[in-house]
Amino acid sequence: MHTPTARIATLLLAVGSLLFASAWALADDKPPAPRAALGYEYLLERPYLPAAMDAEVAANLWKVWPEAERAVAEKATPAERQRLVFARYGLTPRPGATEGPPLQYVVGKDGAWHTNCLACHSGQLEGTVIPGLPNNRFAMQSLVEDARDTKRVLGKPFDRNDLAAAVIPFGENHGTTNAVVFSIVLLQFRDQDLKVVPPTGRLRFPHHDLDAPPWWHYKKRKWLYLDGFTRRNHRSLMQFLLVPQNTRAKVLAWEQDYRHIEAYIKSIEAPAWPHAVDAKLAARGRGVFQQHCASCHGTYGASETYPEKTIPIAVIGTDRARLDAATNEERATYGNSWFTGYDPTGVRTDPGGYVAPPLDGIWATAPYLHNGSVPTLWHLLHPEQRPVAWKRIHEGYDREKVGMRFEAAAKVPEMKRSHAKRFWFDTTRHGKSNKGHDFPSKLSEPQRRALLEYLKTL
Repeated sequence: MHTPTARIATLLLAVGSLLFASAWALADDKPPAPRAALGYEYLLERPYLPAAMDAEVAANLWKVWPEAERAVAEKATPAERQRLVFARYGLTPRPGATEGPPLQYVVGKDGAWHTNCLACHSGQLEGTVIPGLPNNRFAMQSLVEDARDTKRVLGKPFDRNDLAAAVIPFGENHGTTNAVVFSIVLLQFRDQDLKVVPPTGRLRFPHHDLDAPPWWHYKKRKWLYLDGFTRRNHRSLMQFLLVPQNTRAKVLAWEQDYRHIEAYIKSIEAPAWPHAVDAKLAARGRGVFQQHCASCHGTYGASETYPEKTIPIAVIGTDRARLDAATNEERATYGNSWFTGYDPTGVRTDPGGYVAPPLDGIWATAPYLHNGSVPTLWHLLHPEQRPVAWKRIHEGYDREKVGMRFEAAAKVPEMKRSHAKRFWFDTTRHGKSNKGHDFPSKLSEPQRRALLEYLKTL
């Protein structure tokens, strides 16, 4: 039983708490300290994007698969069918789970699937799920197409995702996505304060695919993205939220969430090579690395360094489609926007090249180069032997050459644009060149062999 005295005491305590909170806000005006665990929880449980599909569509995706795969799925148990869905689209269970929603999607209480950041930034390697690892199996384009076809079979209306996918390719190859076009197109529908506005000029759709960077590199970078054009901050992580359904008020309300999400990204460490290493060979490789690679990629071990050096495009010689995707004017507009706190010094309007990335955990991040055009580290160190066309075999990992198992060909076999064709990488296509980063050509074969062994240890 609550006495009057107890009720008064409770009321005074509540009032005192409010006054204390108000005084804290006025005196400090700082948000609570970011927490990595909260950031991870938000990625898994909070939908920041509209649903990619509802529960009925997700449960019936298999019905639009090719006949042979459809027959297998039809006879499967629900658990087996889920494993087939995960395998087809490059999805993984959440770490420590064998059932339940995929790591790459927030699945709401209503069963709707919402894409999260882990779709591109969480992968699986030799059976181990690694959050923060680039997802080199993600079949985003196939999933979007199959969801659309399933809606057609079920008699459901198309949504904006389906219409956008008819205009903008989400990715030509499994494991790479047309990520840059999303941010560029979405920003064309916002003003510098994030209000939704009509585009002021002709819409630009700079199509080309990218290989997602590993998240454990984020904390080492002061400037983000391949060209290092914007200063690192949690707001830069929010560009992909700018779909028209997300109002300015919504995006601003999520800012504190993304402080926690950034803290989670910063907490991720590179996975260690899980197999045997030839210590003597790796020691020789360390000397090769220090002499030929460290000035751009930094040093590793007890006292790490990272120079974050931008290499001019004429020097690095890799595919320049990503560098040319955003114009200097678009970068300047970004620099005067909410994303930088309206600070134009927060961007480099003319980066001129690509930033040499850190290399810790490089053994896990195949394929290589920013567009995913080189299947193994061995081929990165042997520019003259990189395959023109190659087929990804996601189930295998090549411990000797350090990277993906693949099948090479002089050209991609003739076939219709399909899920099967997206396993083939064609380096002759726009944005997919495997040229550049030819520096290893100056090394002898023993030096390259030692360097490859050393790279396993980073």
